[in-house]
Amino acid sequence: MITLTVNTEENREPLGDLYGIFFEDINHAADGGLYAELVQNRAFEYSALDNHDYRPLSAWEKVEEGGSLDWSISTADPVSRKNPHYLVLDIMQAGKKVGVRNLGYGRGMFLQEGEEYLFSCYVRRRGGADCALRAVLTDAVGRELGNASFRAGAVWEKKELSLLARATEVCGRLEILAEGEGRVELDFVSLFPAKTFRGRKNGLRRDLAGMLEALKPRFLRFPGGCLTHDGALEADARDSMYRWKNTIGPLTERAARRNNWNYHQTLGLGYYEYFLLCEDIGAEPLPVLPAACNPHSGEAAPMDELGPWIQDALDLIEFANGDVQSAWGGLRASLGHPKPFGLKYLAIGNEEITESFFVRYALFHRAIRERYPQIRLINSSGPWAGGEVYERGWRSADENGSDLVDEHYYQSPEWFLANSRRYDGHAHRAKVFVGEYATRGNMWYNALAEAAFMTGLERNARSVGLACYAPLFANVDYVNWEPDLIWFDGHRVCGSPSYYVQKLFMNHQGAYRLDCRACGMPEPIPMEEHPGDLTGKVYLEANESEVTFEAVTLETGIFGGSEVRRIAERVSLGGSERLELAEVGENNYALTFRVRQSGAGRGFRALVGAKDPENGIVLTAGGWERENVFLATLVRGVDSVRDQKAFVLRPEQTYEARLEVCGRTVRFWMDGALLLETEFPPMELEPLYYAASRDDNGDILVKLVNASEEERPVTVELAGVGAAAGRCWAMEGWEPDAKNTLDDPEHVSPREHTMSVADGRFEVALPACSVRVYRLTPEQIPPFFAPV
Repeated sequence: MITLTVNTEENREPLGDLYGIFFEDINHAADGGLYAELVQNRAFEYSALDNHDYRPLSAWEKVEEGGSLDWSISTADPVSRKNPHYLVLDIMQAGKKVGVRNLGYGRGMFLQEGEEYLFSCYVRRRGGADCALRAVLTDAVGRELGNASFRAGAVWEKKELSLLARATEVCGRLEILAEGEGRVELDFVSLFPAKTFRGRKNGLRRDLAGMLEALKPRFLRFPGGCLTHDGALEADARDSMYRWKNTIGPLTERAARRNNWNYHQTLGLGYYEYFLLCEDIGAEPLPVLPAACNPHSGEAAPMDELGPWIQDALDLIEFANGDVQSAWGGLRASLGHPKPFGLKYLAIGNEEITESFFVRYALFHRAIRERYPQIRLINSSGPWAGGEVYERGWRSADENGSDLVDEHYYQSPEWFLANSRRYDGHAHRAKVFVGEYATRGNMWYNALAEAAFMTGLERNARSVGLACYAPLFANVDYVNWEPDLIWFDGHRVCGSPSYYVQKLFMNHQGAYRLDCRACGMPEPIPMEEHPGDLTGKVYLEANESEVTFEAVTLETGIFGGSEVRRIAERVSLGGSERLELAEVGENNYALTFRVRQSGAGRGFRALVGAKDPENGIVLTAGGWERENVFLATLVRGVDSVRDQKAFVLRPEQTYEARLEVCGRTVRFWMDGALLLETEFPPMELEPLYYAASRDDNGDILVKLVNASEEERPVTVELAGVGAAAGRCWAMEGWEPDAKNTLDDPEHVSPREHTMSVADGRFEVALPACSVRVYRLTPEQIPPFFAPV
C-alpha cells in the first residue's frame, strides 16, 4: 500500500500561469479552421509560391447553365495594392445560372438550417448599366438553400448582405450569379456565419473557440512555431517572416502570406484578433516574434540593421499595453479596444539553433528590458531535449537574465514516463517554459504518459513557469503534423485523449503547490528488455539517402580481450534501406566504418543495443536540416533525442566513423573527433505519479496517475484537514490504443463522481492505466489561508 501524505498546512510556490495553449496556423488551424471565414481563396491571391498546386482561381468553379462566360484574373486598378488580384467575369450569354461557385474548405461549407450567413464582396461593373447579381447558398449538387440580390456599379463598392439557410448542408457552396451580359469584377468575396464566438465581427468558429475556452488556459502562445521565423527578411515579401504589423487593420490591407506549412494564409486571424481571443477566454497573451534570422535558410539581418526589428517588438508592447495617447495604443483604440490588453510575456525566437540568433537576442533583450522592465522575456533552447543547442540556449539565458527559456520536445510516451523528474535538479535562475511538447501519438496511452509527466511539472513549480501542448488544431482534410490536441472538419470537433488530460490539469491546476511525501512506494518498473546494458542487435541504414559503407568492422571486448570482425567490405543502401550487422551479447563494443553519401539526402543512421529495428539506441548523422548528429532512444519507431551536436555531412565526401558502446554510455567519433558522448540511464516507469495543490478558494487538489499495468492501492492523507467533500474525475478503463473520433468524440474522456473525506484521509484502488483528479473542499479552511 502506497501512502501519500499531502501537507495542506503550508502553501508552497505559486503555480501562476503554469498551463496554457499554443496556437499555430498548421493543419489549416486558422484559415479553414478557427477563423470562421467559409470562402476559400476569397481574394484570389492563391499562388504557386504558397503551394505548387495553387492558382488565383483555386477553389473556384465556373457556373454555366444555359449561358456562357469567360473568366480571368486582373491586377489593373484593384481594390487594394497589397492584394492586387481580382476576378473578371465576361458574361457572353445570360442563362439560367451563369457565374462562379466557391467550394469552401475541405468537403465544403457547413450551412445550418435557420441560421444567418453574412455575405460581402467588392464588386464593379465595366461598361454598360448597373448589373444585377445574386449571392446563393447551395448544397453540393447546386440545390438552392438561400439567396440575396445586389447590384454592381461603375466603381468598386463593398456589398454586405444577409442570407438565411433553408436547410442543413455539410458540403455547401456559395454561388455568385449574374442576371445579364457584360463584364463584372469581384474581389474579397466573403461568407461568415452570423453567430461567431462572442459575436465578434471577422470572428471565430464557436465550436472550436469553445473547446479552447473549456480548457481554461492561463496563457495563449501565438503565432508559432516555425511559422514565426521561416521566411524572408523583407517585411513586404510574399514569403516574409511573420511580421505582426502586417496582420492588423482592414482585411483588404493585410497582404496575403505564404504559410510555411505549404498553404496560403489570409492573416484574417491576426494579432488584434489574437489579443481579443485571449481576452475572451481569460488567457494571458504570449506572442512570439522573430529575431531577424531564419534558422532554416541561415539568412539573417546584419547587426547594424536590427533597429527596425527591435522597434517592432517595442511597438507590439505599446500596441498591447499603451494608453490611447500613444501611437500604437491609439491604433488599438481605433480598432475598437481602448482598454490595454495587459501583455506580460514576450518570446523572441522559436527553436533557434544558430549563434546568429543568440547574438541578436541579446540586443532585443537589452532594448526591451530598458523600455519595459516589467515584461517577462523568453529565450529559446532549440527543438531538442538536450545537446549543444539546448545548452547554448540556457547559457544565453544566464548571460542575459532571461525570465524563461522555451524548451521543445516531441518524444516517445516511454521518454515522458521516464522523465517526470527532469526538472528536479534545475539549477538556473530562469524558469522553464515547455513551449511545445507531446508524445508521438493521439491514443489513450499517449495521454496517460503526458499526464504522468505533467505531475512532474507541477511538483517543480519553483523551476517550471509555463507549459503548453502542441500543436493545438488539425483539420482532418489538411494534416501537416500529428499528434494534435483538437481535430475537426467543417462542422464537427473532437478533443483527443490528450485534450481531456490537458483540460483536467488546467481546470484543476490550483494556485499554490503543496508538498507531498510518498511512503511504501514499490521499486521502479524497467521499460526495457535488458535494463542493465545495451546488448542487442546492431544495424546500419540509409536515411532518405544513397549511402555507401565500407570496411564495416565490429570490435567486441574493447577494454580487454578484444575480438575484431570485418562484417562487410562494401555495402550500398538507398532510401530507408537497413542492414542487420550482428547481435552483440556484451557491454563493450565498437562499430567502425567509412561512409559516403551520394547526392542530396538526410545522411545515415546506426542502431546499437537494439531489440529490433524499432527499439534501441540510434545515431543519426545528417538529420534535421542535414547539419546535425544526434543520439536518441528509439522505442516502437519513435526516437527521443538525448544529445545533439552541429555537424554538416557533406555529399561526396568520405568519413571515418566510430560508434562505441561502454555499459550504458555511447560515444561517436567522425574523422577522429569525438562529437557525442552520452549516457543512457535505464528507462523506468514509476509505480505512482502524483502532485497536489491548493486553489484560491481553499479547495485541495490531488492528481494521481497509475501508468503501470497493475492496480495500485493508495492511501491519501491530507495533513491538517478533517472532513471534506468533493468530486473525482477519472480517466480509466480503455485499451492503450483507444482514440476519440469525430463520430465518437468523447470515447476517451473523464467520468465524474462525488466523494467525501471523514478524517482527513481516503483510500483508493487506483486502476491500471488511470488518471484521477480529486477536488476537495475542507469543512474548515485553515485560519492562515484567506481565499481570494
